[in-house]
Amino acid sequence: MKEMEFKIISKEKNEMILEVINADRTLLIPLVEELNKDEMVEQAIYHYDHPYLENPTLKIRVKSGKPQAAIKRAAKRLEKVFEEMEKEFEKAK
Repeated sequence: MKEMEFKIISKEKNEMILEVINADRTLLIPLVEELNKDEMVEQAIYHYDHPYLENPTLKIRVKSGKPQAAIKRAAKRLEKVFEEMEKEFEKAK
């Protein structure tokens, strides 16, 4: 499986739209959910016009701070969640 990549489509002070290349919903959905839990994020959504014909876009708008910083915070929180899942899986073996 190829790594997901992000390409900036538009960037403003409090909003960013990214194209998600090699999107994997298994990771994209939790990322959007985690972004929306952030108090500094006003809205985070992803959109597919057609999943087989184009890449989805991820739109994030923040109340304060930078959209990139919110994505980094969400990714770090998800990293911890997945590490805990891995530990639990190893215990269950």
